Amino acid sequence: MTKRFGVYVLVLATAIALAGCGGKNNANSGEKASSSPSASQAAGAGAGAQTIEIDAKNFEFDKKEIKVKKGDTVNLSLKNSQGNHSIKIDGYDVVVKANKTTTFTADKAGEFEFVCATMCGTGHGDMKGKLIVE
Repeated sequence: MTKRFGVYVLVLATAIALAGCGGKNNANSGEKASSSPSASQAAGAGAGAQTIEIDAKNFEFDKKEIKVKKGDTVNLSLKNSQGNHSIKIDGYDVVVKANKTTTFTADKAGEFEFVCATMCGTGHGDMKGKLIVE
């Protein structure tokens, strides 16, 4: 009986872990991220403000590197076109949830890693990028 219960628990835990990324497509969840230009379009958009959209798929972000100027206001949008993901920027108190936009000021110069902050399956640890504040 104990062995069978252990197997059920293991199967359930595996299913939950895999459901994070391999689950339904959240792009049509009823919530819309603001329509915004890509990082390359936003780079020339104007001094002091940047609007950047990142598209997350199983198990990658479409932008591995984001460059902004120190002091810029950054509107960071996350679109999940496959799976369920979020973004956390190390060194900043910034978390962007699925299909949402978060605004912050890039007030610290340097390079900061961003990662997927939602456990999404076997490739979760590979979902990384870099915010460069010049």
